[in-house]
Amino acid sequence: MKTIYLVRHANAGWSNANLPDVERTLSGQGRLEAGEVAARLAEKGARPEIIISSPAVRTLETAEIFGEVIGFGTDLVTEEPEIYSGDVAMMVGIVAKLPQECESIMLFGHNPTISMYGSWLSGKTLGQMDTCGVLRLDLPVKHWSDAKQGRASTAWYLCPKRRQ
Repeated sequence: MKTIYLVRHANAGWSNANLPDVERTLSGQGRLEAGEVAARLAEKGARPEIIISSPAVRTLETAEIFGEVIGFGTDLVTEEPEIYSGDVAMMVGIVAKLPQECESIMLFGHNPTISMYGSWLSGKTLGQMDTCGVLRLDLPVKHWSDAKQGRASTAWYLCPKRRQ
């Protein structure tokens, strides 16, 4: 059994209109929500072995907050540029290349791709993930390359409490 946690970055600010999108940082609300959702995730016992994030600042900040709260630290966070501008096919490629001994991963990304990938894996129309939403998908496979369309079951979805 393989487990994928899909995480959409927390709320980002638009305080500087001249800043390139990739350099946008989390808003104060986004930082609070990331801490809250990460704490709830820790209560559920989530312990990913590999954390992969888009290189966008807001996404890396979200991953770092999760790392601090859950206790996996920031050393495990790997940047994957394809997550920022990619599509579902690129996400499939990223996951297929993961080491087989790894059982649990966490991917930090952006809409619409992160939501579309969750829908693709589950074979269900799940809609758009909320900012700082976390979707747990379980795959009854031994190899990451077998993470194919419709193979995953949705275990649960968490989002900031103010959106529930």
